[in-house]
Amino acid sequence: MKSKVVIITGASSGIGLAAAFECARRGAKVVMAARSLEKMNEYAETLRHQGGGVLTVKADVSKEEDCRNLIETTIREFGAIDVLINNAGVSMRALFEDLKLEVVKQVMETNFWGTVYCTKYALPYIIKQKGSVVAVSSVTGYAPLPARTAYAASKYAIHGFMETLRMEMKRKGVHVMIAAPGFTSSNIRNAALNAEGHPQGESPRDEKKMMSAEEVACHIVNGIIDRRRTVLLTTLGKMTVLCYKLFPVFTDNMIYRQMAKEPDSPFK
Repeated sequence: MKSKVVIITGASSGIGLAAAFECARRGAKVVMAARSLEKMNEYAETLRHQGGGVLTVKADVSKEEDCRNLIETTIREFGAIDVLINNAGVSMRALFEDLKLEVVKQVMETNFWGTVYCTKYALPYIIKQKGSVVAVSSVTGYAPLPARTAYAASKYAIHGFMETLRMEMKRKGVHVMIAAPGFTSSNIRNAALNAEGHPQGESPRDEKKMMSAEEVACHIVNGIIDRRRTVLLTTLGKMTVLCYKLFPVFTDNMIYRQMAKEPDSPFK
């Protein structure tokens, strides 16, 4: 990763911030993108001490123009793009029958369209470098998660986009990778949208029992270095994906029962 130019969206917290530190630690030039410039700048000076260059760019990936500006600003500053990590995302928690359609649109615009926009504008430069395009997805991109219809739909869409892009880039030397963590200790559940589109405020799950964002980031960066197709994380996540392929009805019931046990579960 030394001297590689790496763009990371959603870099103000969670996996994105952890990935910024991991890439900087390995000598990369890091471009941090998120809606909160203030939060990113809190960590930028620390990252600069790691040795690589650091650039912070205010960007809402649901807005195409912000994504275009992110790429153009990176090129002006560093002259190249080696790796794009599409990490920015938002979750939700509500039954579809209760969910406002505006929430579905918001989740898709951030998770799916944000990935599409950033990849579209970065791709010519990544092709030139024979670099990497990464999408931080979820086990939910392989197996459904009840009360997260919009979130699951966005992740399934990302998988279709990335898998097809990989085939198109096969002869151009571009590495395309899907990183699919299981439940990870981060802010995503606190910020998850409810049926009305408001942040739910606190996580319904025990965050202490989850894989840390730092560990996830390490796996992602190793996957980029090894140019892997997928990084599927946690033993439970791998078991869920395998079971869903082999025993879909059984796995449906198992997942439903587990999610129904959550505090304040929407299932009645």
